Amino acid sequence: MPLISQRVDLARNGANDKVICRMASGWAVMGDVQFLPGYCLLLPDPVVPSLNDLDTEARTAYLLDMARLGDAVLQATGALRMNYEILGNSEPELHCHIFPRYASEPEHNIKMPVWFYDWKTAIAYSEQEHGELRMKIAKLLDASSQSAY
Repeated sequence: MPLISQRVDLARNGANDKVICRMASGWAVMGDVQFLPGYCLLLPDPVVPSLNDLDTEARTAYLLDMARLGDAVLQATGALRMNYEILGNSEPELHCHIFPRYASEPEHNIKMPVWFYDWKTAIAYSEQEHGELRMKIAKLLDASSQSAY
């Protein structure tokens, strides 16, 4: 089973410790590594190969959830800006990487895509170290969904 499908399956079964919350279009989850605190992903549910495989209504919901998640991460972290990336080249299932970018990043990284960071030595997500931020993002998302209606 492909990685994104595995992660969504775990989320559905309450076994994905990185879940922030269930959103209309899928699952907001923390990234496996946190070299940029607040790095997260939006995983669609149901899983599809790409954004182009969603109908207009599902595509709209996914992109709105992506922006809402970015808003919550921005507010929770105080980041300078947000980067959004939907690639799918190595994991050919829809998922969006949501990266907070900080003024405090090393100068040689700040203007580059995050893929230039050393992912192999990045700090792994741990509930003890990052759980408070995960819960803060979840509360902000919950509050924004309450005020949207």
